[in-house]
Amino acid sequence: MDQSSQWLPPAPPGPLPAPSHERAPGGLRRAIGPLLVIGALALKFGKGALLLLPKLKVLTTAGSMLVSVAAYSLIWGWRFAAGFVALLFIHEMGHFVQMRREGVKPSFMLFIPFLGAAVGARSLGGSALAEARIGLAGPIVGSLATAALLPVAWATGDEFWRALVFTGFLLNLFNLLPIVPLDGGRAMAAMAPWMWFVGFGASVTLMLLWPNPILILIVLLGGLELYRRWKSRREGMDGNPAYYAVRPAHRLAVGIVYVGLIVALAAGMDATFLDRSDRI
Repeated sequence: MDQSSQWLPPAPPGPLPAPSHERAPGGLRRAIGPLLVIGALALKFGKGALLLLPKLKVLTTAGSMLVSVAAYSLIWGWRFAAGFVALLFIHEMGHFVQMRREGVKPSFMLFIPFLGAAVGARSLGGSALAEARIGLAGPIVGSLATAALLPVAWATGDEFWRALVFTGFLLNLFNLLPIVPLDGGRAMAAMAPWMWFVGFGASVTLMLLWPNPILILIVLLGGLELYRRWKSRREGMDGNPAYYAVRPAHRLAVGIVYVGLIVALAAGMDATFLDRSDRI
């Protein structure tokens, strides 16, 4: 496994469904949405450039969070921006805490407006199973935090809370795409290598059926990372030939958690979806 710094930011998954009184003009939302996803993917893959940011010693975790809230507020209003950044933070804390549990020392947590958030570390543990646990920790914690807002959304009937919960579920579901370096791709590290190619093939199929710049970017960058991972595994570049050796019971456990998260998040999105077609 490449020992260069790894990044585990959640990818903002498109235009965030803000409440009607805080919604930006339609054209602006449509323009910003794809930029958020593309920027988040660029953050995940642009490791080298982002490593320079902490050395500036200007952006702290708290400071960068405040900057992000201010930036998102320009589009969705401060309430939604604060809630969204809070969900980002909780998602990242899942990765952060699990890294510590795996014996990995995280270097920092950084928030960048319209790109997402990142936890810097020199590795993702000493085995594929550790990498999978770190990758899944973010969506697990993030999904639980989002689900905790469901009673508030149902009790108040406020569209603001439903929109925020829907966005939180979508945020975590997007990260479960089975492409490295998304969280789903990290989970695939503990599974059979052929499953990496199944995930990549599914992404290519989606791109051919519904071509758009975001899917094209996912396929291109995901393909490059898949090739790097496959080559590294075959050549033993991880320094440990047994890196991808995972017991069948552990593979099964990772698979159950992975599929269970997808089902739960999809159900949560369905329960909180806001149909605005009659308001156009």
